[in-house]
Amino acid sequence: MMDNSPEIVICDLDQDNIDIEKSVFNAAGVSFERLYCKSQEDIIEQCGSATVLMVQYLKIDEEIFKALPTLKMVVRFGVGVDNINLNDANRYGVQVCNVPDYGKNEVADHAMALLTSLYRNVWILGQDTKQGNWNFKNGHIVRRPTSMRVGIVGTGRIGREFAKRCHAFGFNIIAFDPFYIEHTPENQRLPYISYINTFQELLEQSDILSLHCASTAENYHMMNDGTFSVMKEGSYFINVARGNLVDEKALDRALSSGKLAGAGIDVCEKEPIATDSPLLRQPNCIVTPHTSWYSEEAAQQLKHDWAELAVAFVQGQIMDEKYKKNRINNR
Repeated sequence: MMDNSPEIVICDLDQDNIDIEKSVFNAAGVSFERLYCKSQEDIIEQCGSATVLMVQYLKIDEEIFKALPTLKMVVRFGVGVDNINLNDANRYGVQVCNVPDYGKNEVADHAMALLTSLYRNVWILGQDTKQGNWNFKNGHIVRRPTSMRVGIVGTGRIGREFAKRCHAFGFNIIAFDPFYIEHTPENQRLPYISYINTFQELLEQSDILSLHCASTAENYHMMNDGTFSVMKEGSYFINVARGNLVDEKALDRALSSGKLAGAGIDVCEKEPIATDSPLLRQPNCIVTPHTSWYSEEAAQQLKHDWAELAVAFVQGQIMDEKYKKNRINNR
C-alpha cells in the first residue's frame, strides 16, 4: 500500500456486497479500500499506511501493531473481539471498537426460541410425529414456566434482553454476574432477576441454564464434566454466546447420561461443526449454525454501524461509550 492510500481499510469480510459501507464512506467524503487479506502477513504487506483497520476474523495483535505505526483504530465486524488482543492494543495506543447492539434482540429471541423448543419438547415431539408417533406426551415431561428457574450467566445487553423474555413467560429468573453487580446500583437492575453469589449455586438451582457471557481465558470450557455434574438432573442447557465456553465432549456425555434433558446451541468451538460430531446424533440437542444474531435489519445495521465508526474516528469525533471495547465482557 502506497503512502497516499486510503485511511480506512476493510481487511477481511466474508460478504461480497459492501454497498452499505460504500454509501456511508461516500456520504462522509472519506476514502477507503476493500482488501481480501487471508493472514497477518497480508495485512502487514498491504495495509502499511492505514489509520483504521476494519476486520472480521483475522488475528490482530502485537505483530500487527508493531508493523503498522500509523494504525490508530481497529473496528471489529460484530459483537465479540476474541481475535483482537486488547492488551497489545492498549500498549500501542490503538482504539478498539465493536458493534455491541446490532443483534442483541435477535440473539435474545433465538435463545428464547431454543428454550421454548426444549422445555415444551417441540423438537423431539415434532420428530416423533414425523415418525408416526401421535402422542401428546410420548414419555416427555413438560413443566410450567412458573415452576422452573432459568439461570443466566452474564447479564449484559443480551442477557438482560433474554431475562425480559423469560419474565414475560413467567419463569423465575436467577443470574450470576459479579461484574454487573459491582458496577450497577440495585435500583437500576431488573427487579425480577435474583442474583446468586456463586456460579456453583447457579448451576445447582437452575432448571434451565443459559450462557450470555464473553469468551476469556478464565471462561474457557467453563462448562465441563465437573460443572455439568453440578446441574440438576434433567435440566436444560443453552449457549448462544461463544463455542469455546463449552467442552463439547462433556456436553455430549451429559446428554447421553440423561443428566441433561436437552441442549440448544448456536455456537460451536470449531465452526462449522464437524459432520461427525456426536452432538448432531443426540436426539435432544438442537444445533443451529451461529444464526442467532441474524435478521435482515440486524445485518444491515451491523454493516452501517461499523462503517460509521470508522468514519467517525478519522473525522476526529469522540467514540460513543456504547461502542468502546474497553471491558473484557462486551457489555
